Amino acid sequence: MKGAGRLEGGTFGSIQEVREGLGRVGYVADERIAGVVYLARRLGKPVLVEGPAGTGKTQLAKSVAEMAESRLIRLQCYEGLDEAKALYEWDYRKQLLRIQAEPSAPSWRALEADIFSEDFLLTRPLLEAIRSDEPVVLLVDEIDRVEPETEALLLEVLSEYQVSIPELGTIRATRVPMVLLTSNNTRELSEALKRRCLYLHVDYPGLERERDIVLRRVPGIAEELADQVARIVRSLRSLELRKPPSVAETLDWARTLVILGIESVDAASAADTLHVLLKYRQDIERAAKELLAADA
Repeated sequence: MKGAGRLEGGTFGSIQEVREGLGRVGYVADERIAGVVYLARRLGKPVLVEGPAGTGKTQLAKSVAEMAESRLIRLQCYEGLDEAKALYEWDYRKQLLRIQAEPSAPSWRALEADIFSEDFLLTRPLLEAIRSDEPVVLLVDEIDRVEPETEALLLEVLSEYQVSIPELGTIRATRVPMVLLTSNNTRELSEALKRRCLYLHVDYPGLERERDIVLRRVPGIAEELADQVARIVRSLRSLELRKPPSVAETLDWARTLVILGIESVDAASAADTLHVLLKYRQDIERAAKELLAADA
């Protein structure tokens, strides 16, 4: 059984230090994002990061791990996720082989103590993060995709940084992992979960921040082209699209323009490459119509 958890150091001396650290690994954070990350680390509390799909929520967790030189452990949530895939399960095949390999017939108590030991335990992401002896950032991605019953499995981990295993006892973290949970807000999360977390809403970036993201993440792009990309994407998000372009798609589009040697975007060149930015035919047609009308 492990001892009480403690929060290790890292590059979290101030909000500005966090913001600069994220910038060094390619994540353009504003004061609000850096402030929540700073407080989460200093308070030892998880962060619930909500917002539309494609706004950089998952990338934030990856960048925090890179900035802090910590291992990233990711639990990708999906409908049907259960305790065996999130926390731990027993290696039943190995247990059966151990029982069959016993030459004599030991007492059940002795056999049970043997097969329900560390040697037969399969750790999953949550338990792996708790047991880690190295700095860890735990990413629980798209928590809103699991059922409320599965969401409840997280409460002990998030509040006490521990996991209870009936056969082994309670395993507590010696290093408190930094935990980020992401949600696309497809369903309402429980009050119990929210109460245990700091909250951060990440929306589509503003014009200047998205331009800075493009400049930071797209090698060789000119500042003027990055500004045009950010302005066009911002205007397209104001349309009633089935799927507005994400930040990742903005970057793909900017890289496409650089590869094609386009130095300045006009309506025609934008319309010709909208399939990189938008993923539904009706969205592409609507966006092309708006772009051509604005250029007329």
